Amino acid sequence: MNPSNEGKPIGLIAGDGRFPIIFADNVRRLGFTVSAIAHLGSTLPELESHVENIHWLKVGQFSKALAALKQDGVCQAVMLGGIKKTNVFTTLRPDLRALAIFSRLKHWKDDAILREVAGELEREGIEICESTFGLEGILADEGYLTKKRPTKKDEEDIQFGWETLETLGTLDIGQCVVVKNQVIVAVEAVEGTDEAIARGGKLAGKGGVIVKRTKPQQDLRFDLPAIGPQTIQTMILAQSSVLAIEANKTVILDREEVISRANKAGIAIIGKTETIESTISDSP
Repeated sequence: MNPSNEGKPIGLIAGDGRFPIIFADNVRRLGFTVSAIAHLGSTLPELESHVENIHWLKVGQFSKALAALKQDGVCQAVMLGGIKKTNVFTTLRPDLRALAIFSRLKHWKDDAILREVAGELEREGIEICESTFGLEGILADEGYLTKKRPTKKDEEDIQFGWETLETLGTLDIGQCVVVKNQVIVAVEAVEGTDEAIARGGKLAGKGGVIVKRTKPQQDLRFDLPAIGPQTIQTMILAQSSVLAIEANKTVILDREEVISRANKAGIAIIGKTETIESTISDSP
């Protein structure tokens, strides 16, 4: 624990998945107290036992969220975990402040929405920190992360998927593709990574390559790519063989379990960067 952090409040604007819980546990070990804005229908209920304060709201209740953070003395906050657009279509309840924010949008791209929300919070004195804040040790390293290594053919598919995502990312079309024989068989849209992998497995059959990376214009304050044990379980069911993720920008939830499951299943995981040298291996 850093004594300078002891008791200092940090805001957590939480979406779905375990990412917000892991963040809360990490920053509490650093001495912070956590005040969470949780979203009905998205945020996991168990987050309550990992934070000091929690406020349950519907998506779009911006004024209530702002008032809750200020009430808890929050001057810094992070935005973690996604809110699927499918949920936004069914549970969005915008208040007047949220409607004013949305009125400034030219389009409903994820990054554009989040930037406007972050900008409004910062105008109210709440700094939005990068999503990597307090997450030392759970970002993907560069290089091989498992015993199994990609083959030369896998590496070609990884590179093809990597370059494809660079183009798709500029259009805000997800962060993940499924590739086989340099053919894109599935692209992540609003359904999320796991469902894209499952769909890709049905189309590609055995040996699909999963590639996941940030968008070229990614704002690191929100929406970092993340994988976890469920990602590996979905790959096993889809008979996918390789997972390439962006090093230093992808969160690995429950890292030891992820690596263990992948090793047992014979799945190769590699942390890739733009400048990484060729890591081609002819291992089976």
